[in-house]
Amino acid sequence: MPITPEHALAVYREADCLATEAQVNEALARIARRIREELADRNPVVLVVLTGALVPAGCLLPLLDFPLELDYIHATRYAGATAGGELYWIAHPRTPMTGRAVLIIDDILDEGPTLAAIIEHCRAEGATDVLSAVLVEKVHERKNGLKADFVGLEVEDRYVFGYGMDYKGYWRNAPGIFAVKDN
Repeated sequence: MPITPEHALAVYREADCLATEAQVNEALARIARRIREELADRNPVVLVVLTGALVPAGCLLPLLDFPLELDYIHATRYAGATAGGELYWIAHPRTPMTGRAVLIIDDILDEGPTLAAIIEHCRAEGATDVLSAVLVEKVHERKNGLKADFVGLEVEDRYVFGYGMDYKGYWRNAPGIFAVKDN
């Protein structure tokens, strides 16, 4: 259900800040160091998962000072909702992955079916190694063993937004990671 800008503003004003902009930037720098150690000499294909990973990828990519090819993939379970449903594929990457290392950049690892499906897609396309980097990972037991290779921040199991993650279509631009009040 769409919300008004006024409602979105009220949610932001009442939200709990889980990570400041400085803390997010520190987490991104930490992820970048680990990615450089792992992939700097492997000519990876980097896939940005739209729309949520647009902001974290935009901050992370300039920190990856090595040759890479950039592409995107768009698959979602949310489509503006606050709870995930069936996976919907909007766009597949065009860059060939056969024989390549692939790094998937996503905003959040919650339960993991979207990321798991993207990883499987990359393997089916011939990637030799598929790694994942997420800005935020929720701490709970519903992931069925899926772990991201590079994690910026762990947060409690609440509805979060900011730095690419949205609240009903709003606040992807919020300067930090916020949790909806009483959630």
